[in-house]
Amino acid sequence: MDEPELFRQGGFRLAQRLFIEGDIRGDERQIARIREFAQVQDRLADDVVAWMAQQPKGHGRRLFEDALRGDAAVDGPLKDFFDQVDAKPYWVDDERIERGAKAITRAGLLGLFPLGDMSLMGGYLASRATKSLVGTGEIEYQATRRLVETAAWWIDVTTPGALKHGGKGYAAALRIRLVHAHVRAAMNRREDWDYAAWDRPVNQVQTAGTLLLFSLVYVFGTQLLGLRYSARERGDILHLWRYIGWLMGVDDELLPTSEEDAWRLLWLLAATEFIPDDDSKRLAKALIEANAAVGEGRGAVGKVLSHVSVAVHSSISRLVLGKTNADFLGLPNDPVAQAAIVAVAGVNFAAETVRRFIPGATALQERIGQAGRRGYVKRLEKIFAPDTTYAQHMRAA
Repeated sequence: MDEPELFRQGGFRLAQRLFIEGDIRGDERQIARIREFAQVQDRLADDVVAWMAQQPKGHGRRLFEDALRGDAAVDGPLKDFFDQVDAKPYWVDDERIERGAKAITRAGLLGLFPLGDMSLMGGYLASRATKSLVGTGEIEYQATRRLVETAAWWIDVTTPGALKHGGKGYAAALRIRLVHAHVRAAMNRREDWDYAAWDRPVNQVQTAGTLLLFSLVYVFGTQLLGLRYSARERGDILHLWRYIGWLMGVDDELLPTSEEDAWRLLWLLAATEFIPDDDSKRLAKALIEANAAVGEGRGAVGKVLSHVSVAVHSSISRLVLGKTNADFLGLPNDPVAQAAIVAVAGVNFAAETVRRFIPGATALQERIGQAGRRGYVKRLEKIFAPDTTYAQHMRAA
């Protein structure tokens, strides 16, 4: 089969040459199997949302939150939902999850760059997935707030210890699963939803793709920025996200068990899902404007900050997604900024190489990264007051 556009140039072409062992290309039967999941949603979460709609206003939501804390006896669809998520899969290894979280934490705030510039921007290439984002309107018209809440959610689920039963990350994963169900319900109510062209809204393929963007693409993106991981660390990060995916209702068949599995799934999704359209351009434009907003209200200095912010973030996206995709999305092309990114990546790589040989340096970097992430969340809470229960987005859906 021909290479999908995502793997023809840019960072992912480089990945095939330097980071991927073996042939990750799928075949027609695998593509056909993947496409079947585009018609599958999340019955348990969808049943909870349908049940909530029949309850007095706010009552179902309150019971859900009580059940998250273990403070309520539940029955019906809510019981079925929590029976499933409380039944921990046999393959979950808590030590691997903890190691994976520490490896992510070590990146500190540098990890936010691939999150926005590679994972989110790259996700906009999947045009069928963008239809739900455009349909709610919030990702375009409240791009900055949604970016902030995505970053806060990502930090919640990747903090060491947070995925333990009842932990902050555990609750965050289940809440966002319910958000997806609310969005699905809203899109399914629309008379103009084109099932033939767009598949089922927020389907299993799209959710699995989101997990890959936050796991595999995140790891690869931080590697391109100079960070270094051992093979065990990369596997542990993917194991952490495998469990997050399970909590979020992704079918076991779509949860990669290894790095090679993850790359092959990304290849298959690139061949079938990463086909951008005009909505992809609209969302990319909103993300660029959100990056430029850093300079608002700061006069001449603010204009410089806005220019630098857009140049840096767009350059990272271009280096990973390739020229064709970047040009289609309308990302600014700044060779000077791209050269600066490559130079910084070289410095990071040198520092990371030294870290690996100094006793205690890795643990120190994890503490520094964790402190940076905590400080970032506190600043977000002070400036934006992000809604970590996502109740607003459920109402909007």
